[in-house]
Amino acid sequence: MGWKQISGALVRIAAGSVTNVWGVNSAGNIFRYTGDDSHPWVQIPGTLTDIGAAADGTVWGVNSAGNIFRYRWETNHWIQIPGTLVRISVGSRTNVWGVNAAGNIFRYTGDDNNPWVQIPGALTDIGAGADGTVWGVNSATHVFRYTGDEGDPRHWVQVTGYLTAIDAGVKTNVWGVNRAGSIFTYTADDQKPWIQVTGGLADIGTGADGVVWGVNSAGNIYRWVRD
Repeated sequence: MGWKQISGALVRIAAGSVTNVWGVNSAGNIFRYTGDDSHPWVQIPGTLTDIGAAADGTVWGVNSAGNIFRYRWETNHWIQIPGTLVRISVGSRTNVWGVNAAGNIFRYTGDDNNPWVQIPGALTDIGAGADGTVWGVNSATHVFRYTGDEGDPRHWVQVTGYLTAIDAGVKTNVWGVNRAGSIFTYTADDQKPWIQVTGGLADIGTGADGVVWGVNSAGNIYRWVRD
C-alpha cells in the first residue's frame, strides 16, 4: 500500500468514487479525473475554491466570493444555489454539508428555494459520506462526528485527535490530515481512533468505494493504492 503520484497540480480535491474525482488548482480552475493516469484531468468551465463530489455523481462547489454552485451534467454547467459557504462536502444528492466564513454549519434541505438549515456548532472543515456519515474539525483542530440527532445537545461527539482537514466516504472510510501534514485514517474505535499513514498531505478526499486521493502543500496529487 502507498501513494501513487498523479500528474497535475491541485490545492483542493474531492473523491466520491473511483470514477468521480474532482479538484481545483491555485488559480481556481476546475478539473475532473478522466480515469486515465496518462491523461488524468479534463478542465471544466468555471472557477471554484472548494469542491465536493459524491459516488452518485453529485458535484457541488464554492467560489472565492462564497457563492455556491451545483454541477449539471446535462449541460456541463454550474447552477448557483442561494447561500454563502467557504467549505463544502457532498456524500450524495441528499447529503450535502458546508461551513461559512464564520464557522457556521449548514446542511442542504433538498429544496433549492430554501436550500440550507443551520446545524448547531462551529467548524472549519467538514466531510459528508454516502451513508449519511458526517465529520468535522474546528478552528482548534478538534475532531467531531455528527450523531444525527439534532434534538440532542451532543449532536456532535468529540473524537480524540487533532486535524485541520477531514473527509468521510462512508463510516468506515474517514481520513484526515493535521497541521503538520501528517495523514490519519479512522480505525472505527473511538478509544484509539486514528492510525497514521505514511506521507504528507494538505487536503484529502475519500469515496464511498474506499478510494482516497490527496494533495500536498506543493500541489502534487496522489492516489492511495492498496495491495
